[in-house]
Amino acid sequence: MSQKEGLRANSSQFTLEGEPFRILGGSIHYFRVPRAYWEDRLLKMRACGVNTLTTYVPWNLHEPERGVFNFQDQLDLKAYISLAAELGLWVILRPGPYICAEWDLGGLPSWLLRDPDMKLRTTYPGFTEAVDSFFDQLIPRVAPYQYSKGGPIIAVQVENKYGSYAKDVEYMPYIKEALLSRGIEELLLTSDNQDGRNLGGVNGGIVLTGHTDSCTIVEPLAHLTPRKPKMVMEYWSGWFDLWGDLHHVFAAEDMVAIVTEILKQDASINLYMFHGGTNFGFMNGAFAIATPMPKPMVTSYDYDAPLSEAGDYTTKYTLLRNVLSRYHSEKLPEVPSLQARRVYEPVIIQKHLSLWESLQFTEKSEKPVNMENLPVNNNNGQSNGYTLYETIIHSGGLLNSMNNVRDRALVFVDKLFVGVLDYKMLECALPDGKGERTLSLLVENSGRLNYGKLLDEQRKGLVGDIELNNTPLRDFIIHSLDMKPGFVNRLSASGQWNSVFQKPSFPGFFHGKLYVGGHPRDTFIRLPGWSKGVVFINGQNLGRHWSMGPQQTLYLPAPWLNRGNNQVVVFEEQETDGKIQFASEPDLGMTVDVQ
Repeated sequence: MSQKEGLRANSSQFTLEGEPFRILGGSIHYFRVPRAYWEDRLLKMRACGVNTLTTYVPWNLHEPERGVFNFQDQLDLKAYISLAAELGLWVILRPGPYICAEWDLGGLPSWLLRDPDMKLRTTYPGFTEAVDSFFDQLIPRVAPYQYSKGGPIIAVQVENKYGSYAKDVEYMPYIKEALLSRGIEELLLTSDNQDGRNLGGVNGGIVLTGHTDSCTIVEPLAHLTPRKPKMVMEYWSGWFDLWGDLHHVFAAEDMVAIVTEILKQDASINLYMFHGGTNFGFMNGAFAIATPMPKPMVTSYDYDAPLSEAGDYTTKYTLLRNVLSRYHSEKLPEVPSLQARRVYEPVIIQKHLSLWESLQFTEKSEKPVNMENLPVNNNNGQSNGYTLYETIIHSGGLLNSMNNVRDRALVFVDKLFVGVLDYKMLECALPDGKGERTLSLLVENSGRLNYGKLLDEQRKGLVGDIELNNTPLRDFIIHSLDMKPGFVNRLSASGQWNSVFQKPSFPGFFHGKLYVGGHPRDTFIRLPGWSKGVVFINGQNLGRHWSMGPQQTLYLPAPWLNRGNNQVVVFEEQETDGKIQFASEPDLGMTVDVQ
């Protein structure tokens, strides 16, 4: 890319290389798209008329344990930025440290919560020291890709939506300086909603941008910064889904009409999302506004975006391409062809392993303690997955969670299921019995809040006492079940599995083989005879499934399959019909219009 003057905001229009420039942006998160498909998705975005890629950077993936950094393979941010440049896209980087993004804890690492006094997103020393350490690794990696160095990065966002949090007036200046002092030279932006804009800004050469699902934001932006360019940093092309709700859709005609109006008002725009992708693994966030009962996000992050979760074109894509083409002097590139799909033969479960038989692969700790403070993962605690708490009881009676279960617990007495504890169900009756019996609580972290003022309170597992007949229970043995690839692969290779002809016990792991003849193709997994759990393919965590929906299929990308046999492991909490089925199209559930 040629080198003149970078992105400037010295008048009512952006300029780039000294010429008027309108940002026609789209968000695609590298961490939500299999690396083998980065190019496919970016080419489709370029062919739609988008000229600028925006992406967040998820701190919790890049630093899973304090001081342990990962910028390889799926997390090779330098490769992603380079690829965007090769394909003719500019880049706006949103490095956080907080990103929101419907991502667990808004991208912040859960090990920060080991500190009982932690104050996230403030100048609390325990937080800023961790941010400094992360930025020391991140910023030198991306700084050479700035426009001034011959790269595609034309702007960098300072934090994210801080006006909606606004707990520390010194915080945003600190983040701005953290970027500048490490070599960020390009234009700086902030992004806030209408209410947060006065609280989330920071002085000195920073462009305020907004986020919205309508065009009403453009006028207030123009009023706030009359001699600066107007930009909608997040124009929401759709919306996210929550377990137990419906699948959100936003009519294509309505969406494109608003994009047209924003552009008519001489504003720049970024579509959030252009392509949503998938919350693979346990990385989904959770949502709670005006209620202490958070609802977790589903695995799919399709978002009803112009490019679907699996990279398909939609009506939105077609209409949007028509609108954006008017803002290009040259003809847009040809639209790339779609990936082929395959509906594989159903996988028949051949063996199973009860949860209770898998515990030799876990770590134990005597104290009843929340997930993040367990002495596992080199004393970084447990980030995601399930934690099993066990103690001896001498009677039946009323078990009361004291609202200390985060987020949902299956309750067992001597391995027999007796009930569920969650935010709504705080009590469970335990049957009477003689002598010593084992009470087990399998607690699932369903996903931490990614937005709002309760980020400091997102510890998971058992976060306080639970009582039996008004007496707090003591002397727990705790098993950490974060189900990382190493655990799943060791499980697959172990000789402990039982044949399914024996009656399986729940919860348990269920194993089958998917045979792929010829070139692997994308597909969708269907589990109509199952209840709730997690699906692993060749050790990769595809995400959660839950029969209550709305989502009824899981996206299985072809690059994660091998020719020949593939190991399929399903962790299932409560029931199975012993079959894993496949489909050529996603089923994201009954729809409801975004309000």
